[in-house]
Amino acid sequence: MTKRDDLVAGIDLAGTSENPTGWATMKNKVVSARHLFSDREIIKQILDYNPTLTAIDAPLNLPKNKGLTRKVDIEMQQRGYPVFPPRFRTMEKLTSRAVKLTRQIKREGLTVIEVHPASTRKALKMPTKNWNTIQAIFVGLGLRGDVKTRTLTPHEIDAATAALTGWLHLKQKTELIGEKREGYIVVPLKTDWRCLKL
Repeated sequence: MTKRDDLVAGIDLAGTSENPTGWATMKNKVVSARHLFSDREIIKQILDYNPTLTAIDAPLNLPKNKGLTRKVDIEMQQRGYPVFPPRFRTMEKLTSRAVKLTRQIKREGLTVIEVHPASTRKALKMPTKNWNTIQAIFVGLGLRGDVKTRTLTPHEIDAATAALTGWLHLKQKTELIGEKREGYIVVPLKTDWRCLKL
């Protein structure tokens, strides 16, 4: 369960350090967001903030059978949540980076979950790609900080969505899709965002 001082970090991980990775933290409904680039920068932010939970938008495990997909990817697609498999050609660099970062984070004794922001928004009946509307919904949920003071980039909005998913997970308002062997994706229980109590 969430406590008042819980801080959740959300990461919209880029496939390479040349491209911006979205970073967001959420604590007491205050969202702080920015872009990060190198693995070292990402790890430093995590260690500096010491989050209760880190939610990463990227595959954190590879399929065990050398195939393209994990059980979780198939199950997500069956439920109408379109995710790209970890060994899909355009996903290989991202997956490799995510697996490496996750190992480092877990070595520090921190908890990491895999999330998929577009699926989070779909489960909560939000638009999946209309960035201005999504940000307005965040404000409508009572979130403050950067979501209220400036226009966030798509990477920052995905990171904030990841953090929101982590927050809902701590409040036991999510489900685990997948299985232990190949990993889970955390998705909010289906509801309308207007009914959410944060």
